[in-house]
Amino acid sequence: MTAVLSVASLPSASAAGTAGTAGTVDRATVASFDRMAEAVLSQRTAALVDRAPVRHDALQADGRVGLAAGLARAEDTVSSSLRARKARLAAVGEAYSAGNTQVSVDKVRVSGGRADVDVTETTTLTYEKVHGDEPATTGFQAHHTVTFAATSQGRWELTGIKNVDSGFPAVNAPAPPVAKPADADPPEATPAATSWPASPSPKSATRGGNNYAAMAAYAEKYWNNYNPAYRKFNGVGGDCTNFVSQALKAGGWKNAPGDDSDYHNWWYSSDSQSWSWVGADEWSWFALSSKRVSNLANVYQLGVGDILQADFDRDGSKNHSMIVTYRGPNGMPYVTYHSTNTYRRSVASLVMAYPNAAFYAYRT
Repeated sequence: MTAVLSVASLPSASAAGTAGTAGTVDRATVASFDRMAEAVLSQRTAALVDRAPVRHDALQADGRVGLAAGLARAEDTVSSSLRARKARLAAVGEAYSAGNTQVSVDKVRVSGGRADVDVTETTTLTYEKVHGDEPATTGFQAHHTVTFAATSQGRWELTGIKNVDSGFPAVNAPAPPVAKPADADPPEATPAATSWPASPSPKSATRGGNNYAAMAAYAEKYWNNYNPAYRKFNGVGGDCTNFVSQALKAGGWKNAPGDDSDYHNWWYSSDSQSWSWVGADEWSWFALSSKRVSNLANVYQLGVGDILQADFDRDGSKNHSMIVTYRGPNGMPYVTYHSTNTYRRSVASLVMAYPNAAFYAYRT
């Protein structure tokens, strides 16, 4: 039997609140779960800021909860890969001067000697002023299920962390496993180069009736606090393209009515929407066929109001859509997106986090 407990329903702290009694996790133990998850995720953030080695002994101080040896080794590998990413970012002139990660527990599920804990991570990284034109911060919220196993000594050990968001990995997330690239290229869209620097491709503040500042302002207003005027799609494939469509509409894109499954149409109503409004591939097909966008040759040519998409495993299906909301005078675009909700993440950070992905850059 599995016990599903909200934080509010948990019993008060007691001396018996250990792993030994299945289904009786108390508030003190949940607080320990929270601290352990926050400590591990904070180490990931620190790897992008600080080259100091990971100290697992600091995570073993809580008498209720410890870190399993297997996960400790896995997190060593994660930290190493993130420090390597930090070095690659430095090569294109990006660095973080500080980072902060906080974790809150949403729900606890206990079954026998296992506890699955749903948590929300909120992380902010401060951009180091390498060029002087960087935004102040980048930030995101991510959702994880962290798993704890009971030990024979009556303690819990953290054995796994799984991100449950769809969309592009967070700034401090390890790169997903590399899948074998598919032979076929995605239809119509042309993959963009990711070499730095890129040849200039200037963009006017308004073009064809578009208001790019309004697009960016909308995205930065609702990156974390969703606009209640629109439905959310986080649990059914991700909210990223829905969010991009909202921002484009706020900046002047007009509905193209018609059958919802026909990619030549693009619209949203109170009770439905076209597939192109919410689907990454369908959005690309609509945007290109309608000539509302054109492909850019390099991701670093993106300007405010332009769209970036990613195909993580190069299987021909785009997985994620993002909108540029800031561009530094040095040429670095910064994207804002839903699923994992993220504000002003540099394109360099995306490319370094997932170097084997195919990226598609669209001039709107």
